[in-house]
Amino acid sequence: MTEISISDFIQKLPKAEVHVHLEGSISPETVLALAERHDMLHTLPVEDEIGLKEWFKFSDFPHFLQIYLLIQDLLRTSDDFSLIVYELGRDMAEQNIKYREVTFTPYTHTDYSDKGLLIQDILLGLEEGRQNAQEKFDVEIRWVFDVGRNLSFDNNGNYNPEPAETTLDYALLGQDFGVVGFGLGGNEVNAPPEPFAHAFERAVSEGLWSVPHAGETMGPESVWGAINKLKAKRIGHGVRAIEDATLIRALKDRGIVLEVNPTSNICLNVYDSFDEHPLCKLDEAGVIVTVNSDDPLLFNTTLIQEYAILVKHFGYDQDKLIRVARNAFEYAAVDKNTKNNLLIDFESEILKLTRGTR
Repeated sequence: MTEISISDFIQKLPKAEVHVHLEGSISPETVLALAERHDMLHTLPVEDEIGLKEWFKFSDFPHFLQIYLLIQDLLRTSDDFSLIVYELGRDMAEQNIKYREVTFTPYTHTDYSDKGLLIQDILLGLEEGRQNAQEKFDVEIRWVFDVGRNLSFDNNGNYNPEPAETTLDYALLGQDFGVVGFGLGGNEVNAPPEPFAHAFERAVSEGLWSVPHAGETMGPESVWGAINKLKAKRIGHGVRAIEDATLIRALKDRGIVLEVNPTSNICLNVYDSFDEHPLCKLDEAGVIVTVNSDDPLLFNTTLIQEYAILVKHFGYDQDKLIRVARNAFEYAAVDKNTKNNLLIDFESEILKLTRGTR
C-alpha cells in the first residue's frame, strides 16, 4: 500500500473553483508589471514584490477596498486583461485546478470609470487570455459577470436599475466569450437582493446561471431574497443560512449550492474563528457546499490552503475532500459536454490518486 501525506493528496486532488474574483487573484509580480507598463509605479505604496506581498496582507475592509481599487486602476487595455487571465491559468495549473468560474464586474471598468475602456476591449482581452491559458495549461475558465450592488443605490436608498441592466447586457454579449453566470456582489448592508429581480429574471431566461452573493454580512433574509426573487442556483457565501433551520431545509430540498470561502469569512469578521464557522454543520445538514478562495491575493490564501483548512479545522478525511471537490465540478455552470468531460477526467484522476492508498 502506498502512503501519501494529506498535503500531497490535496495538491494532487483535481479541483474546481466556482467563487474567485479576477482582480483579487492577481499576483504581486503581475501588479508590478502592469504598473511599469503604464508608468504608474508611483501609485503603489512600495516598488518591489516583497513589499507588495506585505502590503497586500489583509488588515481591514477599507484596506481591502484600497487594494482592490488600485488593482482595478492598473487594468487599462485589452492586453492587460489578457495578461492577468493567462497568469490566472498558470496559477490553476500549479494548484491542479482544472476549472474556474471567475467573477468579474465589468461596469466598474467601463461606465463607472474614466479609463475609456469599452466592453468589447475587455471581452477580447478576457478571451485571448482564456484561450492562451487553455492551450498552455490545459485548464477551463468561464466568467460570472456581476453587479456591484452598492452602485445601484443612492444615499437615500433609492434603487437605480441602470448598473444591473447594463451589466446584464454585457453578460449576454459575453456568452460567446465564456460568460456563464450573472452575479451580485458588494456589501449587502442596505443593498438587499430583491430590487435586482428584473435583471436576474431576464438573465435566467437567456440561459445564464443566477449566482448572487448573499448571507455573508447579512443574515438569512438575504439568502431568502436571493433564492426566491433572484432564482439563485448557487449562493456566494450563504453561510449565515445556518441561523434559520427552515432556510437550511429549503437549500437542501431545492439543491441550491453554497460557495463557501472560509478564510475570507474570517478575514472579513463574518466569524471570529474557524471553530465558529458553520461549514461543517451546513455540510452535515445536507446542504451542497463547495470550497473556494474568494480573493486569494488579498486574503493571503490559495485553494490548496482552503482544502487544508477543511482537514485542520473541520476534520475532513480523503473521502470528504473528494466529495467537496466533486461538488464544484457537478454544480459548475459550464455547458453539459465540457462538464461531462471534466467529471470523467476527475473520476479518472481520483481513481489513480486513491488506488493503493486505502
